[in-house]
Amino acid sequence: MTASSWEKILNQVGHKPGKKARVIKHNVPKNRSCGKSRFVCQRCGRKNAVIKKYGLYLCRQCFREIAEEIGFINYS
Repeated sequence: MTASSWEKILNQVGHKPGKKARVIKHNVPKNRSCGKSRFVCQRCGRKNAVIKKYGLYLCRQCFREIAEEIGFINYS
């Protein structure tokens, strides 16, 4: 279930407090305290291969695209 689909269901059962509470309990994404899903790319939203060093929080693909603009130099 995607994030948008649980919100649609929440809107449909909005007037029924019992069902609304159950939808929220079982379908809202959790706040992660550890693991790969905790950090997301600030540019595109990917969860895989996020570079956290220097406070970048960019995935490797986005980092390659904007590395020279940020000031990183390729030495090879």
